[in-house]
Formats: sequence, structure tokens, C-alpha cells
Amino acid sequence: MLKKLSYKIKKWRLRQNSQRNFLIYCSVFVGFFGGLAAVALKFLVRTMEEVSRNISSHLPYHIIYVFLPALGIFLTVAYQHLLNRDKIQKGIGNILVNIKRNRSNIRYNNIYSHLITSSLTVGFGGSSGLEAPIVATGAAIGSNTGKFFNLSPYEKTVLLAAGASAGIAAVFNSPIAGVLFSLEILIGEITIPTFIPLLIASATGVVVSKLLYSGQLFHLVTEGWAFKALPFYILLGLFSGYISVYISKVGGALEKGILKKQNRYVRALAGGLFLGLIIMIFPALFGEGYHYLQEILNGNINSLKEESFFSSWLTQPIVMIIFIACLVFMKIIAAGITIGSGGNGGTFAPTMFTGAFLGLFVAFAVNQTGLVHLNTSNFIAVGMAGALSGVLHAPLTSIFLIAEITGGYVLFIPLMIVASISYIIARLYNPHNMYWHDLIHEKNIHPDQDYDMLNAITLASVVNKQFTAISSETKISDFYKILSSTNANIFAVLDEQKNLEGVIWLDQVRKHIFEKINDDDTVAEIMVIPPAIVNYDASVNSVMDLFDKTDVWQLPVIKDGVFIGFVSKSTLLTKYREEFIRQHREADLFSHA
Repeated sequence: MLKKLSYKIKKWRLRQNSQRNFLIYCSVFVGFFGGLAAVALKFLVRTMEEVSRNISSHLPYHIIYVFLPALGIFLTVAYQHLLNRDKIQKGIGNILVNIKRNRSNIRYNNIYSHLITSSLTVGFGGSSGLEAPIVATGAAIGSNTGKFFNLSPYEKTVLLAAGASAGIAAVFNSPIAGVLFSLEILIGEITIPTFIPLLIASATGVVVSKLLYSGQLFHLVTEGWAFKALPFYILLGLFSGYISVYISKVGGALEKGILKKQNRYVRALAGGLFLGLIIMIFPALFGEGYHYLQEILNGNINSLKEESFFSSWLTQPIVMIIFIACLVFMKIIAAGITIGSGGNGGTFAPTMFTGAFLGLFVAFAVNQTGLVHLNTSNFIAVGMAGALSGVLHAPLTSIFLIAEITGGYVLFIPLMIVASISYIIARLYNPHNMYWHDLIHEKNIHPDQDYDMLNAITLASVVNKQFTAISSETKISDFYKILSSTNANIFAVLDEQKNLEGVIWLDQVRKHIFEKINDDDTVAEIMVIPPAIVNYDASVNSVMDLFDKTDVWQLPVIKDGVFIGFVSKSTLLTKYREEFIRQHREADLFSHA
């Protein structure tokens, strides 16, 4: 039955005259199921969080907070190990790897495995976010839809991004932010043929979310901003930039794994228990933290006293300010421990939480001075945008996300100011966001298109192994005879073991060709040491960098210490042009379809 249906669908697909229209049909499908996935995840996590809170409310000092996160992370690790067989690809970084290295193919199991594992992690109190898992789920839906219809890598990338857009849009009920997220983080370029499917998928995801799960993560009640608050928004932008650097460095380091030498189950339990102790001290770190975020947005700062050991001390403003500052720094530590010990989640929600409490810190501290009164809700909202902009290096996504959540654009100017300042400061310390930073340094994957196209070329395909080798003891007169019978413009000087001693460039020979030579003069007198030697395992990007630094057109290549040939800059440029044409042909065909 399924085979017949599959056959009929593929047959119908082949009858479609316009490839662009077909991709739009697919984007509706991807948006629909991306929205369904977001609804399922939101409902499941909210239900589990309520159960967790009900259980904890019946125990003294909420001791259960110590054990619930450990249970959730343990179950997540067990699922990944025993049922999923470690095939889950966690994090947005892995989506980028699949786009760059795997022709936008994502394993089918990622469609459901993220829903299960992230709900276990966050539902039981793991201090991470659901946005990365829902992006990964939507991306997997889009990728596998493209794979089913045998679409090109370019088209699969568009559908992958469409699924991610639908997921983000459905979670926050913000279709524009969903589109911008995919364009800024996943694709990196804006074109009309790409934009339309993303917009349709994003809108479809929001419609499904509103129909099936009208509840929103949180509601922001904001007012117009006052000009007297402008200096403090600038201050918040500066703080947001530096806290973004902190989030990227600390969160990135912890997410790579803690207690690495321990068994995965020991790591899960130990990390979960340590996380539980942190949550017992700072209950606001439980789960995503949106519950407390909504409370402070409503002006109920006293909610931070609930379930806290410091409730009696928090009546003093200075202690409350210190407590809020601790939450700003501790959220990303808690999130890093959650993910690093085996849980599934992302840093999107922790970043928003951190930015929100940073905004609260600035507004609350300034208000205590009595010099000026700042609207706390406004600063909380703008603080979220500032942190997201700095961490993701996606100012447009952060601005429009908060603008859409607030239901208007009354904060547009403060959002622009804070997001821009934060982005500039974050870029000073790291030119790439936290996802690309790790990929560049650990997997040699780069967001730059030129870099990507050069990486698609293998060094083996451009090494010229048809070379003329001579000995350093060869007489110059004999070398001139060799020169007259070859078209080569560079020669390798090798010893008996085929080790490279030097090279002779034809340009160098021209300087000596009319000079008087003695019968005993050898090649050793005119050979030179090459300015650089290329290792056979080197990336083509690094080779091109060497050419730029040395200002030569050919360099020798060695493999396991033995000379094997030359690589030419002109050959590399020719290959680059061929790769450029190949990668853009699919996009051109699609845009004109």
C-alpha cells in the first residue's frame, strides 16, 4: 500500500512543469509537519513540567529538584544509546555540517528522536532550550522530504531551512523571525527563490501552532520607550555584547562534554545531580526558565523569592541585585552541564533567559538609585534581543523575534540599538557565531562560500605528478639540454631517496642562461629552497593561503616526507571556476524554473 502511494506521488511529481512551484508545495508540507512537531513538543514538555512541579511541591525544600534533572538526562542517554544507537545528531552545528558536507541529507530518525530526548531532558528540569531540538526536527523533515522526491542538494537545503523556519515560527508564533533565523544562521544568503518557500513554511507552521496549541511561551507587555532611557539602553547593549562572549565561551566549552573519562551513564547521573544542586539553590534555572521569565515580565520580581533558600534575604534590594546577577551568569553554566552530561537541548532559550535577566538587572539596579525610573519589562525584552544578537550573530532574527512577540514595534529603536551594539562587540572577540566557531576550528568547515567551494576541491585532483626531476650534482650544461626538450617551467631537485632538496624555476634560469658557466658548475648553484612546501593532507584553502603569502604560482607537494609533484595556482583557480559553475547551476535552474 505504501509502495503504491509512494509510486503515485513520485509519478505526480514528475508531471510538475515548474520546479519552483513544486518546491512551494513541498514547503507547505514541511511547514505543516514542522508545526505539528513544535506543538507536540510544547505540549509534552509543559505536561511533564507540571508533573515535575506537582511532585516537588510535596517534598520539603523541593529536594526532588536535585534528582529530577538527573533522571531526565539519564533517560535521554539511555534512549540515545539503547534505542537510537547514537544516531541522533544534536545541535544546530550538525545541521550546518550536513548542509556543507553531506549534501543536506539528515538521517530519518532525527525527525522523532529530538522530540523524545529533549522532552525528557527539559521536562524533568534540564536547564536547556527546546528551540535547537525543534530546529533539528524541522530540518530533518525538510531534508527527508527532499530526499523522498530525489531533489537536488540545493533544493534539499531550501526545504531543510523551511523546516527549521517552521519550527522556530511555531514555537514563538513569529513567522518573520523563523524565516530570518534560517537565512542568517543556516543559509547565509537572501534570494527570492529561497525566501518564498521559507516564508510559506513559516506561516504554515504558525497556523498549525495557533490551531492546535494556542498557548504562547510567554507574553510580553511593553510600552513605548522614553528618551531619557536611551543611555541605559546603550549600557545594556554593551553588557549584552560582553555577556554574549561569556555565553559562547563558557557554554561552548561545557557543551563539548563534562567528566569525559567516565561512563556515559555515570556522566549523566553525576552531571544531573550537580545540576540539581544548582537548581535547588537557584530554582529559576529549572527547565527552560520561561515560567519565571513570564513572572518578571508581569512585574512580579518577588516570584524569585519562591522556593529559594534566600527568600528572607531577598527582601533587601542589594541582595536581590546580586541574586539576579548570579542568575545571569549561572543559566549558561546550568545549560552547559545539561548538554555536556548527555541531555538534549540548545542554548537558544538559555541565551534569551540570560538576556532577560541582564535587562532586569540593569533596570532594577538603576531604579533603586531613585535617579530615574526605567520600564523593567522593556529592558527585559530588549535584553533578550541583545543576548541573542551577540551569541547567534543574527541581529535581524533577534530584533524581529522580540518585535513579533511583543505584538508591535514600539521598542524597535531600542531593539536596534542594543542588538547592534551587542553584535559589534561579539564580532570583535569572535568573527563567527558559536556554531561556526567550533566547525571552523574542529572540522575545517567555513561559512564563506569561496572557502566552501575551495574545500570541495581535493588536493589530489590538482597535483601534477608529471614532473622532471634532476639531481643537485647534475651539471648545468646537462640541465640546459634537459630544458630544451621539455615545456616544464619548474623542476624538482631530488636526492637518491626522492627527498626534495630544492627547486629550479624557469624565471631563475633566465638570469643565468647568458652567464659564463664552468664545466664543473652544477645545478646546486642555481636551485633555490621553495618558499613553502605543501603537505598532501593539507586543505585546498590552506594551499591557496600559501600561494597568497608566498606570491608564487607553483609549490612542491610531499606525502609522508617524499616529494610527489607540484600544485599550480592556475590549476586551482581553474578548478575553483568549475566548482563555482557546478554549485550555481542548480540554483540558476531552480530560479528560472
